[in-house]
Amino acid sequence: MAAILGGGLGGLSTGYYLLKNNITNNSNLKLFLVEATDYCGGWIKSIKTRDYIFEQGPRTIRPRGITGLNTLNMLQDLGLSEHISFIKPDHPAARNRMIYVNNTLYSLPSSLKGVFQKNEPFSKPLIYAALNDLKQPQKELKDDSIYNFVERRFGKEIADYAISPMICGICAGDAKEISVKFLMKTLFEYEQSYGGVVKGVMKSMFKPKNEETLELGELAKRAQEEKWNIYTIKGGLDTFPFVMKQYLKDNNVDIHLNTKVEEIEFIDSSMVQLKKSNGETMSASHVYSSVPSHILAKLISKQHPQLSQLLSETPFVTVGIVNLYFATEKPLIEPAFGFLVPPIENSPILGVVFDSCCIPDQNGTVLTVMLGGRWFNEKFGSDVTKDRLLEIAVKEIKSILKIEDKVTAYNVGILDKCIPQYIIGHYDRVDRIRDYIQNKNLPISLVGSSYDGVGINDVIYSAKTQVEKDVTK
Repeated sequence: MAAILGGGLGGLSTGYYLLKNNITNNSNLKLFLVEATDYCGGWIKSIKTRDYIFEQGPRTIRPRGITGLNTLNMLQDLGLSEHISFIKPDHPAARNRMIYVNNTLYSLPSSLKGVFQKNEPFSKPLIYAALNDLKQPQKELKDDSIYNFVERRFGKEIADYAISPMICGICAGDAKEISVKFLMKTLFEYEQSYGGVVKGVMKSMFKPKNEETLELGELAKRAQEEKWNIYTIKGGLDTFPFVMKQYLKDNNVDIHLNTKVEEIEFIDSSMVQLKKSNGETMSASHVYSSVPSHILAKLISKQHPQLSQLLSETPFVTVGIVNLYFATEKPLIEPAFGFLVPPIENSPILGVVFDSCCIPDQNGTVLTVMLGGRWFNEKFGSDVTKDRLLEIAVKEIKSILKIEDKVTAYNVGILDKCIPQYIIGHYDRVDRIRDYIQNKNLPISLVGSSYDGVGINDVIYSAKTQVEKDVTK
């Protein structure tokens, strides 16, 4: 009997892959899943009406790389192929991405030609960044912030106007704190091994690639052939976890909602007890934890304080999400994915997604404003109200996008500690956490966004690789 702790995407994916393993290896491992709330899906939540969809968390998925193709394989297996809405590279949401600098929206280059042209707010064509890399000496480091790395190799403007807002968009974090290995591990390795990124790229062209292979289903093949840029699911992205939950239930996984675990006790290497808040216990031979690391830290602190300390060292940030709907026949925005705001602008918002451009079945104009992140408490304090966040979001939208129309409908969410921050040293710490578990022979596996990547594809692939590793033990 295996227990899955947490009913977010990580927990549901773990259940999915354990069930697949049962079929592949003719196993009969019994499973149960424990979720503290009344909902499975974690931060993926959609509000649907006839005229608009408000995504309160993630809204689109990238189909690239082995992790992206793996997700498409899962979607096909779950019968969701016909429900996918995708965007190709020539779509405005793929081509037009902007940053807001000095009270002006600037489009980022989206083609090779644009790299050789001067595009404000950059003072030179971006090709000069590559020349800067060739001139810079090597700096030997075990890890570094992504900001320092990019500033060193490509210049301060690239760090301020390209990388810093990108980090805000991906994890609502500060590029001066986030590890370079979070997004640019290969480029950092090129610098450390060859003395520069361009040198590393050139030398790697003549080396055989050791990429992981994945057998692709029809949906993944189609995404590759048609060069999908991003995609979502018609009717709201929360269709994905809903179908996954149903798949688990149909295959006899017991799902316990509104069940809060207060302590985990390891009896031996093949027995673990989950102590619930009502005093009852649930037993399993192994537990898969998909809950945030700071929550797991509290559950195992009595028995394993050293492991608890390591788990609690990953910081998390809070993000304000304000969805806005304008019921107008004429679009209030130029077609684009949206815009991000570099931290040096000292704005209360991180960026805005133009949902009515990249999510299907939207009438009127739909926008999502992201606020706070790494700077949430600094900008708004710990007791900010949803009404205050709405007021700030609407004010910024009207000022930046010159929208005079009145908001028809809105939703405000405060996503408390929703995104882990992979700060410098994160990957070494995760290795120490897993080494501790292995050395103590604890019957627990870690999956989810706290360890192996914060995106939807990362979380799903984390579950897949962990289950496969456990099976081959």
